[in-house]
Amino acid sequence: MPSDRQHETPAPATAPAAAHAPASAVPPLVAARGTVPPLLPGQPPLAILVDYDGTIATTDVTDAILRRVLGERYAQDDAAYSSGEVGSRTLFSSQVRLLPGDPAPVITLADAQPHDPTFAAFVSRALELQIPVEVVSDGFGFYIEPALRRLGVPSIPVISAETTFDGMCAEMAFPNGHPDCLVCGTCKRQRVLAHQAVGRTVVFIGDGESDRYAAAYSDLIFAKRDLIRLCRSAGRPFTRWHDFGELKAWLDAIVAAWRSNPASLPRHVVRPFICGPELWGPGRTDPPGRNDGAAIP
Repeated sequence: MPSDRQHETPAPATAPAAAHAPASAVPPLVAARGTVPPLLPGQPPLAILVDYDGTIATTDVTDAILRRVLGERYAQDDAAYSSGEVGSRTLFSSQVRLLPGDPAPVITLADAQPHDPTFAAFVSRALELQIPVEVVSDGFGFYIEPALRRLGVPSIPVISAETTFDGMCAEMAFPNGHPDCLVCGTCKRQRVLAHQAVGRTVVFIGDGESDRYAAAYSDLIFAKRDLIRLCRSAGRPFTRWHDFGELKAWLDAIVAAWRSNPASLPRHVVRPFICGPELWGPGRTDPPGRNDGAAIP
């Protein structure tokens, strides 16, 4: 697997274990749709959260749609989001009004985007090992489940926004957003914390800007593209990856090592809040101003 020698801390099967954090140190959770499964005796204490746009889909499907719909405005909106001037929920609430009421053109565009063909086998293997896998996406969301079915992916939770079309206009709801922090459309952070709260080490797999907060709380990070830059800026350990075939081999190795020696699995360590109402106060709609990478200390 490709490596980044300066900042990467690989996640090998023999990585040393950190001490378990006391249950009282786990931050309180905000309920999200879809409870996480309990950790049962004999199950590997792992959960895998996977971004969709740019990760399972090898292009950013939401961005492809927005480029088509927004035209010249796309670059301006994208720059405002990437620089931290505006949160994704605020931006999507404006952009969704520009989508056509008839979803056929954007569905056709979404269906044409390439996907990693090794994802289905990766998910199947994880489920065989009794390791939960979730897709966590801060995008339009409507194209994810159909794409997973086409790929032959077993049924897994999809945590995303809900975009609907009524023939006249498109609307967007955020059932997996944080109720007190309105910065992100989908609060990926809360899914990380929910799995950690039941005793699992969380593996996050992603590629970009919308993954910065989830990565900041996760225990093992597999990064590509912009997420590599964000992890480097923060000095956060990560492992570079290319496709889910590589990650399937890594998963088999780390579970085999855990079965031989449970202490070989990296364990969850509680980290300070770097986003959300605990730090920013309730009701914030846009992130505080930041320099590049500063939101992941």
